[in-house]
Amino acid sequence: MKKIPTILTIGKATQDVFLTSSKDFKPYSHKGVLYEQLPLGKKIHIDDVVFSTGGNATNAATTFARQGLHSQWMWAIGTDVASQTILHALDQEGINTKNVVEDTKYRSSYSTLLLAPTGERTVLNYAGSTLKDTGYPLKFDCIKDVDWLYLSSLNNMTLLEKIVSLAVKYDTKIMMNPSGLELAEKTKLKALLPDINILAVNKEEAQEIVSGQTLEELARHATHYCPVVIVSDGPNGVVATDSKHIVRAGMYEDVTVADRTGAGDAFGSGFLSQWSQGKSLEESIIFASANSTSVVTKVGAKAGILHKHVKLHHMPIDSKTF
Repeated sequence: MKKIPTILTIGKATQDVFLTSSKDFKPYSHKGVLYEQLPLGKKIHIDDVVFSTGGNATNAATTFARQGLHSQWMWAIGTDVASQTILHALDQEGINTKNVVEDTKYRSSYSTLLLAPTGERTVLNYAGSTLKDTGYPLKFDCIKDVDWLYLSSLNNMTLLEKIVSLAVKYDTKIMMNPSGLELAEKTKLKALLPDINILAVNKEEAQEIVSGQTLEELARHATHYCPVVIVSDGPNGVVATDSKHIVRAGMYEDVTVADRTGAGDAFGSGFLSQWSQGKSLEESIIFASANSTSVVTKVGAKAGILHKHVKLHHMPIDSKTF
């Protein structure tokens, strides 16, 4: 019987409140930029209110849990309503939160999202509490007890360097989706990549790290640093390589988009949920695409995340040797 992987995600969590209004949240364009206009002093009619939880790390942890893996999440949260709502939601998913620190000194992130009929949104975000560069008050000994770390948008290069060095020390594998702040420190980020097992980036992020115009060029060049690379380009598809094969995939399915929140998290965590179990590059990409597609059909980052044993259909996908 195969061992079930244990995957730890580290990062902020958010209480999300989605507001929809088909009449008043219509986007308009000005000088090539889309806007939502909210006149001062006017009462805006809301069609619906949806309460959810988000945050890259907890979105990923939910995918792992629903796929039957041992899923863990670690961060520092408070005793405020948002923090407790997040913790309760993760407990319901069966996510192990034993390494979460609860303290009145901390507050979770909170976002109000104004959702346009197109699925695009304007986000009003309270960032919540930040941690010290050391990661205090988190205790990272638990890294030695897990098979994989999933790191996304820590937004702290010093903390990221510490976590990666501990993972190397404990021989724990890492999948990383770097944030804008981490990409801004290109030299430090490149120094970390040889210790990363899977790098997931979009086309623009990949071009911050390596040269190249096409997805395949970028993926090939990125393997000089990291053995498994995924480069995505929204509806234009994705290219992934394990340094032996290259897979190019299009859209899993053409669906009506309700909300794009969490689509990237669903793709990355969907890939790792299969790859960590020994699935092929093609199988992992197909599930990642299906998971991401399902998420955008629902409001909120977690409602559409797929459960174990879901039936998948074929999708446009090509594979060739590296």
